[in-house]
Amino acid sequence: MRILLKAGMATLVIGAATGIASAQMGGVPPIQTVPQGSGRNGGMGMPADGRGIPGMDPLPHMEEQQARSRNSERQKKLVADTDRLLVLIADLKRQIEQADKDGQPVDVTKKAEEIEKLAKSVKERMKG
Repeated sequence: MRILLKAGMATLVIGAATGIASAQMGGVPPIQTVPQGSGRNGGMGMPADGRGIPGMDPLPHMEEQQARSRNSERQKKLVADTDRLLVLIADLKRQIEQADKDGQPVDVTKKAEEIEKLAKSVKERMKG
């Protein structure tokens, strides 16, 4: 019964992790440009944040791009880990169902511990 409880908790963590990850990976608004005919560069349609204008620091743009890249990699890892959790939980369920049919106890402690460890890892990464 305790193993089933752990598997159920892992399922809840998976659901929460995928929901939070999806919310955190929301769309990034497009770059706004200065309307033509305005500004000091003669309305060349340059980005409103100063990128491309001589003398402006491109560092904020690079940091933003790096942050997006890190978030993208983090999202991919979370998806891979939750997929792995689903496989482990399905295996555990199949083993328990088989044990019920055979009437023999099955030691599923190791698989339940692996599920628990992976679920905790996903949960901690979701916190940031």
